Amino acid sequence: MGSWAAATWRLGGCSGRGGLRGAPRRWGSSHLGGGDRAATLNDLLQSSVEAEEPGVAAAAARRPRRSPLEGTVLLFPGQGSQFVGMGRESLQYPGVRDMYRLAEKVLGYDLLSLCLEGPQDELDRTRHCQPAVFVASLAAVEKLNHQQPKVVESCVAAAGYSVGEFAALVFAGALGFAEALYAVKVRAEAMQKASEAVPSGMLSVVGRREANYKFACLEARKHCESLGIENPVCEISNYLFPDSRVIAGHLQALEFLQENARKYYFTRTKMLPVSGAFHTRLMEPAVEPLAEVLKSIEIEKPLVCVYSNVDGKKYMHSKHIRKLLVKQVVSPVMWEQTMHSVYERKQGTEFPYTYEVGPGKQLGVILKKCNLKAWKQYKHVDALEDEEAAET
Repeated sequence: MGSWAAATWRLGGCSGRGGLRGAPRRWGSSHLGGGDRAATLNDLLQSSVEAEEPGVAAAAARRPRRSPLEGTVLLFPGQGSQFVGMGRESLQYPGVRDMYRLAEKVLGYDLLSLCLEGPQDELDRTRHCQPAVFVASLAAVEKLNHQQPKVVESCVAAAGYSVGEFAALVFAGALGFAEALYAVKVRAEAMQKASEAVPSGMLSVVGRREANYKFACLEARKHCESLGIENPVCEISNYLFPDSRVIAGHLQALEFLQENARKYYFTRTKMLPVSGAFHTRLMEPAVEPLAEVLKSIEIEKPLVCVYSNVDGKKYMHSKHIRKLLVKQVVSPVMWEQTMHSVYERKQGTEFPYTYEVGPGKQLGVILKKCNLKAWKQYKHVDALEDEEAAET
């Protein structure tokens, strides 16, 4: 991100883009009316300091070309990576507790206690786990910035899985922390409400090379129609790695696929512990609430490359971000394609160091399946402490 990253990223010292806008230290406890109600977006925007940092974009543009090994890639996880106790190791670093204090004001509940103490079933609820993963991931960046500031400063690309895309955009300076968290809150609540309207879910599938996922989904939809379900949904919602997909839709369709797995050359199927068919048209009720809140949020061009889940390509400008963040809710996550875009390079070119920032190590596992050579340069932020302890 350039030599300015360490100064702008830190929550307490941020004055504008390129880090966490709306630093908690500038937030009084009275403007929310006290108590436990969540802040409105208008409250957040009025309370946030919006000063631009001069010369940041120009400084980024003037960065000299560097060898791929001198640049880094950050990957931000999504829903499903959460666990009770996550984020505890980041609390000792400057700014992290401030992030959670601000999150409590934005969300209207004590996110830190929920992350540290659970219970797990409450943390797993969509309305809770999306904000939790978002904040824990940015807390992990604070930890990384403290331990290895050069990794953060030399970041050349970022990608986030589903809700992780919001954290990647905050890191890249396209979104402010408070506004992005508010958008995640609205998104999570709307997606949970949509999932509760129809009995639906998500099925992780690993198939043989001859597996035809779209044909299997078509037959599952026909099965649902035979049961009297009108306009049934069964479609690919996540492209993970070669021969692995997540299929989402009506529960009856997913049960049909499990029962007929051998017919469709599926070698393994597993229902995911989520409440709905995310990234399908069953999430259409969540589109308008998210679109409305994004209209009210200042969005700028990222200062490092951020790749979209919708098409696996780089975000180009603010309108592009606003459009695709909404479209992402009802579109499949093209993660396999995104990994190809991030790590595409001429034969013989070295791969950059990659860091997964946030709970879990699922993105590292997927990267290994997508690109073994790139994975050899992969690390998880939590593993850095173990390395430091071994060296001392």
